[in-house]
Amino acid sequence: MKRERGAKIPVTVITGFLGAGKTTLLRRFLASPEGQGTAVIVNEYGAVGIDDVLIRDSTEQTVLLGNGCVCCITRTDLQNALRRLVIDRERGAVPPFGRVVIETSGLADPGPILQTFSTDRALGGEFHVDVVLTVIDAVNGEATLASAAEARKQAILADRIVVAKTDLAEAATIEWLHSRLRELNPHAMIEIAAHGALDPQRLTEPAGTERSGFVAEAEHSDGISSFVMTEEQPIEWLAFARAMETLIALRGADLLRVKGILDVAGCRGPVVVQYVQHLAHPPVELERWPDDNRSSRVVFIVRNVAERGVRGLFAAVEALATPGAALEGGSQ
Repeated sequence: MKRERGAKIPVTVITGFLGAGKTTLLRRFLASPEGQGTAVIVNEYGAVGIDDVLIRDSTEQTVLLGNGCVCCITRTDLQNALRRLVIDRERGAVPPFGRVVIETSGLADPGPILQTFSTDRALGGEFHVDVVLTVIDAVNGEATLASAAEARKQAILADRIVVAKTDLAEAATIEWLHSRLRELNPHAMIEIAAHGALDPQRLTEPAGTERSGFVAEAEHSDGISSFVMTEEQPIEWLAFARAMETLIALRGADLLRVKGILDVAGCRGPVVVQYVQHLAHPPVELERWPDDNRSSRVVFIVRNVAERGVRGLFAAVEALATPGAALEGGSQ
């Protein structure tokens, strides 16, 4: 895909707090006619890129930035990823693309990303940011905006704000959230998305607003940490579900995000699981594995929850749910 001389590659930046619904929105966009010819750069906070695996099934051009927020690692990673995409496209190493979408970590301040395009003249000559789109979860948005400075910064810097999961929230809650967002950013366009459905053009059309100058570096809230649990053998769904139910009952408010893909015994494809605080998304079985790695991996992003305790809970539930394992444990 050759560009006209002087033309720049448009960039869409999708941001939003943990579990807001960014990946669902992006996957729907990539499946639409408007999403064809899009290269995707994914940045996640955690040791394993789950979003990257899920999105890779929707596009042939996916780059996973280093584990962690763009604001917490050097912006050189983003610069190198963008340059590599251009070089690979020119030499035919990746399919042609006419747009780049950057999905940020849920804990990222989008300010440094915007600064990258304004301070790097070479990138500024190749790319231009069309729209900064921030996704807000209608169910947890009120609490998130109150407790997380990162979420407020994401809303303030947005050209367009998408309120997602409105099908799961009360009308009064959505109305309050709309008012709060208007206070934070009176210039952004506010859209509503139910079940992740949004006009694909909302991810490509410039919103025509001036971005706020609020670009202070994000500092993660105290106690936030992440870890990943993996399993090479197929898992029993009942044991996993019961362990998560117990964890949600005990520490639901501190489960900022739990997301993963599972190799469930009896299922042909991987099962995608997602939890945000007390909200459990229905599990979804995909038609096929997106890559050769068929191990189960679940990323936990939590606040003041010990990894050792979570692993112990899952081990205990698995032992109780497996009669053979329970007998072996009792005979020692």
